[in-house]
Amino acid sequence: MQIHTNFSLKNYNTFGIEAKAKEFVTVHSTDELIEILQQYPTSKKFILGGGSNMLLTQDIDALVIHLDLKGKKVIDENDEFVWVESQAGENWHEFVLWTIEQNFGGLENLSLIPGNVGTTPIQNIGAYGVEIKDTFVLCEAIHIETQELLVFTNEKCKFGYRESIFKNEIKDEFIITSVVFKLTKRNHKLNTSYGAIEAELEKQHIKNPSLKDVSNAVIAIRQSKLPNPKELGNSGSFFKNPVILKSDFEKIQQNFPDMPHYVVSETEVKVPAGWLIEQAGFKGKRFGDAGIHKNQALVLVNYGNATGQEILAVSKNIQKTIFDTYGISIEAEVNVI
Repeated sequence: MQIHTNFSLKNYNTFGIEAKAKEFVTVHSTDELIEILQQYPTSKKFILGGGSNMLLTQDIDALVIHLDLKGKKVIDENDEFVWVESQAGENWHEFVLWTIEQNFGGLENLSLIPGNVGTTPIQNIGAYGVEIKDTFVLCEAIHIETQELLVFTNEKCKFGYRESIFKNEIKDEFIITSVVFKLTKRNHKLNTSYGAIEAELEKQHIKNPSLKDVSNAVIAIRQSKLPNPKELGNSGSFFKNPVILKSDFEKIQQNFPDMPHYVVSETEVKVPAGWLIEQAGFKGKRFGDAGIHKNQALVLVNYGNATGQEILAVSKNIQKTIFDTYGISIEAEVNVI
């Protein structure tokens, strides 16, 4: 393992932001990871996966450990279900496609989400009516200080909307090394009612969709709305959809009767952040090399040489405008570093 100093992270974050790591190392196995943690017990550490859910606003004054743990396999199965384990460094979309090729169901709605498998539980990633918690069984994680390997079950992870224990109580204490999912082998329960999936399937004249058909529909929808990070720097959806009290929503709705919403519980509703941002006039706007994507108001983009600070300033401008206009606070889904 080679330790690099003053290492550029431009190619290691999907925003394509130029930032430097004080020190940088890539690890390819759990043993290498433990070795590095033991060799540098007092150094500040920054764990880097696919670099897809972060905005770098400064250089990283720490040892950046890039996880490149690879491997995926079936670890158990019965007539109905299969338990699949993936190492943390596997590309998420490639892993989803692999499960579909095996005719394993449950992850097809999560196609084309950027990032690696190891970071999916942290964020409880979700799309088109499906979240990681729906198929997640457990993950293994190494405690950074003690190098102890622990198992976190679904319940222990305390999953919420884009939330988990890894973002809250034990933030920055553990490194996820592998994840296990329970997927269907037959009688797949396809979720096609959310978003534009049904319309996309209809457009393709598909009446009895397969796992692959649903995945292809999701990919087509995402590609029509979301820019490819390799072509235009971005981190997918920058903001969470705000969940507000139903009583507050009813007051706001009096002034904005067209505001869409989704019922979350008896007392709460979710409002689409993209709709709020678009209505406020930000969709497609550009501020130097930082801007908002022309097809999806939730996505902030780097047109070339934007700094993390410039993109952060755009996000804060959006947040302030939304709050001033609607009285609704929207939170960043992306980790600002």
